[in-house]
Amino acid sequence: MALLVVVSPATQTKNQDLLVAIEEMITANHFTFVMLINMSPIDQRLEGNITFLMPNDRMLSRTRIPQQHLSDFLLRHSIPSPLLFDYLQHIPTGSFIPSSIPEYMLKISNGGRLSYFLNNVKIISPNICTRGSSIRCHGIDGVLMLPEKILPKFPPLPTCSNNTVPVLLAPPPTHTPIGDSNHNIPAIPPPPPPQRSPSFKCRPYGAILNSFYMLPIVGLFI
Repeated sequence: MALLVVVSPATQTKNQDLLVAIEEMITANHFTFVMLINMSPIDQRLEGNITFLMPNDRMLSRTRIPQQHLSDFLLRHSIPSPLLFDYLQHIPTGSFIPSSIPEYMLKISNGGRLSYFLNNVKIISPNICTRGSSIRCHGIDGVLMLPEKILPKFPPLPTCSNNTVPVLLAPPPTHTPIGDSNHNIPAIPPPPPPQRSPSFKCRPYGAILNSFYMLPIVGLFI
């Protein structure tokens, strides 16, 4: 079965190293990842001095990637330095290296060539791209997912709204006097309606608070 690759204007402007890497990706059957590169807008961060981490076609077919998020997806699946697997093997377990999106870190679990993980995603096909001078790529067995949205450590101060319950204070009970000789007990007036405390508090129905811990980042030296 022949694969037809349509060369778009964006593809024609890519540098030589990236074109060579794309050929190597196609040879290794990473057709969908190549398609994502060709569809993404031009971004100099993706054209050199980079290591791509490529999910296989089967994994990418299960992943929904909006057009406007293509560049972010590729940057998240890359390291801003061309690293052969031999270099990655020198990074100890528990270390962190940045992806091409600086705030998205990759945690290393180094169990050797057959058990090397980045954020729980395993490298299964190392050193696919080796011919160019500034681009390397490795096949991985999953998609690197974004972490859940970080919630603020402290919820905002409660405000009075329809979804809050003010604290109401009831008046003290009325006591009947004792020792009245003629036993003519006047009728007890009905209690006034509950009064709102001048300093009432609004209590929200619920809030979620997550704790996050800062993890040390181990520098990468090559």
